[in-house]
Order: sequence, then C-alpha cells, then structure tokens
Amino acid sequence: MVTHVVLFKMKDPSTESVLRARDVLAEMKGRIPGLLDVEVGVDFLRSERSFDVALITRHESREALEAYQVHPIHQKVLAFMVGVRDRSVCVDFSS
Repeated sequence: MVTHVVLFKMKDPSTESVLRARDVLAEMKGRIPGLLDVEVGVDFLRSERSFDVALITRHESREALEAYQVHPIHQKVLAFMVGVRDRSVCVDFSS
C-alpha cells in the first residue's frame, strides 16, 4: 500500500474557505480506481507553523498513485487547490 500525504496552507484561511477545500478534496473518495481511501482534516490549533488542511490518500500501489495523479477527477481537484492554496508540501511512502 502507498500513502500520499499533502498539507495545504490556504491563501484565505477563513473557516469558509478551509471547509470548502476540505469538501472538494473529500469528493474524490470512491471515484478513482486504485484509490483505497481519502481522509481530509482541518487544523484546529491554528498555530504559526500549522498548515490549514491535510489530505491523506491510500493507494493499491505506486502505479495506482501515478494513475491517480493524472486522473481527470484528481486533475479538477488539483486545479481548484492550486487556485486557493498559498503553498503545499507532500510526502509519499509505502508500508
């Protein structure tokens, strides 16, 4: 199994903006082949070093992660997130 973790710092960190991003990310669940799970969380500490939204996805394999990256549903979500994020960081690992 492969885990993909992305943290987003939003341009607009308002509750409304963060919750909209959460909902857009969560809409991928069950819609992309090879995508086993989607978990989205919103930071509640709001410290200076915090990111606003966390996305954790789990995939059948590295190939499934690569297919997810180019899947039209993910591409639509990615386009949305590029427009609303200030920055993001990512880590991918297998277990």
